[in-house]
Amino acid sequence: MTEKILLIEDDPAVAKSISDALSAETYDVVWRNSGAAGIACAKEENPRLIILDVRLPDGSGFDFCRRLREQKHKQPILMLTVQKDELDRVLGLEMGADAYMTKPFSVRELLATVRALIRRAYGQLSTSDSNQIAVVDLVIDLDGGIVMRGREELALTPTEFRLLVYLARNRGVALARSQILEQIWGYDDVESEKTVNVHIRRLREKVEIDPSKPKLILTVPGVGYRCVF
Repeated sequence: MTEKILLIEDDPAVAKSISDALSAETYDVVWRNSGAAGIACAKEENPRLIILDVRLPDGSGFDFCRRLREQKHKQPILMLTVQKDELDRVLGLEMGADAYMTKPFSVRELLATVRALIRRAYGQLSTSDSNQIAVVDLVIDLDGGIVMRGREELALTPTEFRLLVYLARNRGVALARSQILEQIWGYDDVESEKTVNVHIRRLREKVEIDPSKPKLILTVPGVGYRCVF
């Protein structure tokens, strides 16, 4: 099946370059040149992945990323920007982005990132025979890719879902940020460990009754994080 990718980019030259590169790899690319048009397209087309530029003519890509998540779009979101400021990267992650690339970037880097995001979001999440994991009052459905608290489905992004699954599979174990980074994102470097902190914060906001006093995902000082039994 051809993977459909939504590209939200206002620069026609950049959009053509990205579209050509992805189309050459048999991806089906749908291009929109504004945030509003992109959000409407996401609802109509239900793409497997969204590539979102930060600078758009009708607003900030950060705001459109937040709106996509508020509207329950769970697809991986790859944000593009010319900014190199770490604060911009953290802001993108806070708004719900799964990955972040700074222009200019190589076609090889783009394709590798796209493949990795799709594989992690829709690939095999479990190697055990069980298709459910129970953590306190949460039920993680590995087949359906959803998390339930009673009758309520929690709106997790693919990255948040993988992160919760990994923590739940290692309940009671203090996991270093470097371990989590390697397992969820596929790389490990000191600077990128802040990515883990951002995603843990976002995950807690969705799975904890009181995120300011977490009971499910605990911080282990000097190490990283631990999921309770």
